[in-house]
Amino acid sequence: MFYSSQEVKKIQQNKKNEQRYRILDIIIATFALLISSPMLLIIMLIIKCTEPKAPVFFHQKRIGRDGKAFNMYKFRTMVVDAEQQKAQLLAQNEVEGHMFKMKDDPRITKIGKILRKTSLDEFPQLLNVLQGHMSVVGPRPPLPDEVAEYTSYDMMRLAVKPGCTGLWQVSGRNNLSFQEMVELDLHYIRNRSIKFNFIILMKTWRELTGKGSGI
Repeated sequence: MFYSSQEVKKIQQNKKNEQRYRILDIIIATFALLISSPMLLIIMLIIKCTEPKAPVFFHQKRIGRDGKAFNMYKFRTMVVDAEQQKAQLLAQNEVEGHMFKMKDDPRITKIGKILRKTSLDEFPQLLNVLQGHMSVVGPRPPLPDEVAEYTSYDMMRLAVKPGCTGLWQVSGRNNLSFQEMVELDLHYIRNRSIKFNFIILMKTWRELTGKGSGI
């Protein structure tokens, strides 16, 4: 296969950009974990004290860039048998499309509600960033059963690494349909840049500190 000089230049530029994204991901994730480590330790202790026999962390198979599966980490915010209970709650799904979401999900624990409201349950995903499975900014990482229902158009979401935060998360995620989420993710992918990433990170910080519109 032969490439034109313009195509070769574009490929080389994309590789350089990916290297820059990766370097920034490592710097941001490491810094965030270091400064938040005392708070994360407290969260771990609270979860363990409230449910001594249950795990502190929750890991779940998600689909990353180019359809590759990985285990995504979170603080556990649901009861231990949450996945088994999900089948009984599918009829109450409040999101159109290939996602499952309930505003008042009965599987969420008391501490889990606080962690989700403040998005603190997402912090362990920074470990996924260091492992190279995720980026700090990117599309939401989908579940395998969601991807199984994707159209070829939806599959374009998998062109980049999924992110801990993204354009969808800072654009009213609780009030958006699946297709609206896809459009936001594809808009991000088409316009992806380091500057755009920092804009999304700034909006995320505003949301986390209560200065935004709420998430």
